[in-house]
Amino acid sequence: MNKNLNGNNQSVFIRNARIVDPASQRDEPGHILIENGLISELGPDISPPSENLNTIDATGLIASPGLVDMRVFTGEPGEEHRETLASASRAAAAGGVTTMIVMPDTDPVIDDIALVDFILRRARDTAIVNIHPMAAMTRGLEGDKMTEFGLMQEAGAVAFTNGRKPVTNALTMRRALTYAKDFNALISHMPQDPDLSGNGVMNEGETASRLGLPGIPAEAETIMVARDVRLARLTRGRYHAAQISCNESIDVIRRAKDQGDNITCATSINHATLNENDIGLYRTFFKLAPPLRHEDDRTAIVQAIADGTIDVITSSHDPQDVDTKRNPFAECADGAIGLETLLAAGLRLVHNEDLTLIRLIEVMSTTPANLLGLPAGRLQSGSPADIVLFDLNFPWMLQSDVLMSRSKNTAFENARFTGKVMHTLVAGECVYSYDKNN
Repeated sequence: MNKNLNGNNQSVFIRNARIVDPASQRDEPGHILIENGLISELGPDISPPSENLNTIDATGLIASPGLVDMRVFTGEPGEEHRETLASASRAAAAGGVTTMIVMPDTDPVIDDIALVDFILRRARDTAIVNIHPMAAMTRGLEGDKMTEFGLMQEAGAVAFTNGRKPVTNALTMRRALTYAKDFNALISHMPQDPDLSGNGVMNEGETASRLGLPGIPAEAETIMVARDVRLARLTRGRYHAAQISCNESIDVIRRAKDQGDNITCATSINHATLNENDIGLYRTFFKLAPPLRHEDDRTAIVQAIADGTIDVITSSHDPQDVDTKRNPFAECADGAIGLETLLAAGLRLVHNEDLTLIRLIEVMSTTPANLLGLPAGRLQSGSPADIVLFDLNFPWMLQSDVLMSRSKNTAFENARFTGKVMHTLVAGECVYSYDKNN
């Protein structure tokens, strides 16, 4: 759902920003004129057409395309106590995310056109950012009977996935890739072999042994990635590995890309900035799927983002309430929220000089928009004015009591960041502004 531009005729002038746009490789000081929800002009030499414009002074701020988050779980419909589309959208706006792609893991599952339409209508009525659904690849996410890709794509689904549940049947995956090809649809899959994962709860290795917790080997992911890549090559379908977490998976992806296969992949900001040691003494907010890996895997992931092997960084926003997280580590639910910290955590990689700023924005905005065929992820004349303004050097500490999400299971509680979203605009309307006095 793109926010309706018809009711937003106000002109806005953003002045004195540092404009960073990966699509045009622009990184320069300048101004942005917004009219009717679209970017009218931008650059160093433009001036406001009148003095009565709504003006945002962006001195000292970076203006970039709003982030496009490809992997967001919510609780609506069915588990609204965890997260609603409205609360998730407020969290997204606070984190500079102007477009979020919601997963079909709801109750009921988003596996038919009525549910796709429900999500779009609820988003239109309650959300302050753009929301698009990924529809279920199989009925009820059960991994066997495929859904109606064509009808759901027509209804507004931007891609197809089985959410948290991997498709273990290779024939079903082959058929899904073949069927999706007829509609040029993207298949996004969570590569994890549940049989190899077994009852594991964290990365298999020395740390798991020391904590006395059952481990999940890297092979549980890598074997599934290798299978999917071969099926994508066989079918010539569009395949996207929704989350990869280890060096061996990167090697498989890199070889496949070198051979010209039509595949892309993503990692979560958690796996790019955290490792298994952050679990400490059974800290349940760090129990994720896939699990946090060894530091060597994390550094390999960052390098793969920098060299283009990994195409996208997501928040993998997965709200869990107190009842599902305040349990022993082995029994608690997987997942952490991440919409509000996606950009701030990513800026750690920029400050560490692991990534350039333009590359970070590319993998968080431009590339996911391109993969999904959305008119987002770029600052160009005629594009929707979905813009984030952030202070690259603003120091702050995350306190869970001010989080916009209904659930507070962040992996960055009390973490210190450098870089803060100051304003978020969707279709030229300011949907979030940071209150420095709060």
